[in-house]
Amino acid sequence: MTETEKFAKIISDSENIAFFGGAGVSTESGLKDYRSRDGIYNTAVNYGLPPEEILSHGCVLGNPELFYRFFRDYFITDTKPGFTHKALAELEQMGKNVAVITQNIDGLHQRAGSRRVYELHGTASKFYCVNCGEEYDLDYVRNSSQNVPKCEKCSGLVRPRVTMYGEMLDGKVVDAAIRAIANADVLIIGGTSLAVQPAASFVGYFGGEHTIIINKEETPYDSRAELVFHESIGDVFRRVMKILREKSEENP
Repeated sequence: MTETEKFAKIISDSENIAFFGGAGVSTESGLKDYRSRDGIYNTAVNYGLPPEEILSHGCVLGNPELFYRFFRDYFITDTKPGFTHKALAELEQMGKNVAVITQNIDGLHQRAGSRRVYELHGTASKFYCVNCGEEYDLDYVRNSSQNVPKCEKCSGLVRPRVTMYGEMLDGKVVDAAIRAIANADVLIIGGTSLAVQPAASFVGYFGGEHTIIINKEETPYDSRAELVFHESIGDVFRRVMKILREKSEENP
């Protein structure tokens, strides 16, 4: 039995699946990751400040013009879900109880059809006024005539519901994500180097039988995993889904 066949069998035999994903899930949709050689942190050099400083609590409030120039360039896009996003949603359609825990803010898992998505770092598709709390959607910001969108009610700064550097993660989302990981039969870690804390530490709550890692580079958890694939996450899921679909057709 090949490693891919083992992966497919584990999914087939499991009911509760937790997927913990990072930027590598969305790079196959054309988005940049953060820390690779071609990632945002190493290529965004024309803004006057390092990206880590731009994506901070201090910058979004203290220099919103710079923040939004950067945010619009990298995070307000028309990107469509990739194969992995669609595969996870398809597993739900096959009757699996899938929880997606993501470090990404692009909303692509929901657009692909996944219903249980825990966005640890928030979302770039929802916005709110820092003064009065009025809610706004992506279209409001995208269609604003100003680089920095302002609240229609109080003219306050409208910012994304994204956890910036210097801010705390949403406690309710964290608790729900940890419960999903702890209650899963299988944990799939994909497209992440597990370098970002505290989010990466959440995989330590997994107490199930099967851990599978899919990442192009090594991670600190490789030695703990039953299966490790150092390749494109989309390629791995294409092979696995082919097997699962064939099995489903044989046993309708």
